[in-house]
Amino acid sequence: MAKCELFVALVLGLSLLGFTSAGDPDILTDFVAPNGTNIDGTFFTFTGMRSLINADPPTTFTVTKASAKEFPALEGQSVSYAVLEFPAGAVNPPHTHPRGSELLFLTYGTLEVGFVDTTNKLFTQTLQTGDMFIFPKGLVHFQLNTNQTDNAVAVSAFGSASAGLVSVPVTVFETNIDSGILAKSFNTTVNTIEALKAGLAPPPTKA
Repeated sequence: MAKCELFVALVLGLSLLGFTSAGDPDILTDFVAPNGTNIDGTFFTFTGMRSLINADPPTTFTVTKASAKEFPALEGQSVSYAVLEFPAGAVNPPHTHPRGSELLFLTYGTLEVGFVDTTNKLFTQTLQTGDMFIFPKGLVHFQLNTNQTDNAVAVSAFGSASAGLVSVPVTVFETNIDSGILAKSFNTTVNTIEALKAGLAPPPTKA
């Protein structure tokens, strides 16, 4: 994707901010600022997306976030923002955002997306550039770039300044839940569970 197209994608993505639904408690002041903060225009400005402009596409799935953690001025404003970059064939594995819905705007490429509701019904869609898709708050969902030769870029707005992230693979297999419990839960063997855990573990650091 041309670098100028990424810039256009980011500009278009700003429109998502007006579509998010409130998910945070109402505040009793105009805004929230940490004690001792110098309040001027700089406090309300986030420059963390500048690194995306004129940058080459990443080689792995990459998320660049503007949540309350990265941009404290969002605290209490019930909104946050992320740019998702998918290399060819990349996946954003099943995960949830427990504190906010996600409105995704596909600015370049194609994506296969889906979520599972509380009745275990799967809803999927193939998105084209310019499409939007809503992932309801707290439901497991995913995105996949099925194109094996081109990347995809999406912009997501969240109905919370801190929507949170719970990765299903990480939560299940990388949080020290006993392998015997998981084997019974998935009706498989401990060896299979151990193999899955090993596959998810990061490679050892070289000395």
